[in-house]
Amino acid sequence: MATVLRHPLGTGPVEPAPSRFSFDLSRAAPVEDLIGIGADLEPGTLLAGYRCGVFAMGLGRHGRGPLGWWSPDPRGILPLDGLRVSKSLRRSLRRFEIRVDSAFTDVLDACADPGRTGRWITPRMRQAYCRLFGLGWAHSVESWRDGELVGGLYGVAVGGLFAGESMFHRETDASKAALVALVGLLGAGREERRLLDVQWCTDHLASLGAVSVPREAYLRRLDAALTLPLPTALLAAALG
Repeated sequence: MATVLRHPLGTGPVEPAPSRFSFDLSRAAPVEDLIGIGADLEPGTLLAGYRCGVFAMGLGRHGRGPLGWWSPDPRGILPLDGLRVSKSLRRSLRRFEIRVDSAFTDVLDACADPGRTGRWITPRMRQAYCRLFGLGWAHSVESWRDGELVGGLYGVAVGGLFAGESMFHRETDASKAALVALVGLLGAGREERRLLDVQWCTDHLASLGAVSVPREAYLRRLDAALTLPLPTALLAAALG
């Protein structure tokens, strides 16, 4: 596991240098997901993208270049009051210990496993999110059992937005347990305005309660979410 140093300031996430690039969705065509190509993966650029409703993913095989910037229309979100927890999943939750930010690079590496179908996390992308983690913006929610990491997810938290990026499991329901825990962390007190972004609403995520909303509706929710403070649990994790 690579060593990643967290920021030492003890005041929450550190704002990086501003990006040289800007994002403008005013000309984005409806139902077209790809809105731009190029730019870079500097922390300031990634954060500018999230704040505008855009995220990065390579256009080539397994996420290789060129770098694409995406704003799906419709956009997948998981309403915090809409999570579906089946009886079997509820029973499974008892098997796992949940931790936050204790093994970020391990979660990231598991999500980037070359053996995974549809993988898209390149070494360059991995490095970029490790930098965001070091600055206090990226987080992992992890499922552990008997001292072993068996599942989890990672994403980026900006105010009341949590932009989920990827998840993995090595045991049945381990990634779902991490998602249930994340919803609990985000939903404390401000469920109606916090936003859990899942990018695209896959069948798997839909079975857990994710829904698709038009881009314009997503951007309205994003604007409201960005005015909120970080959830307490993620702020505490960022403080390290």
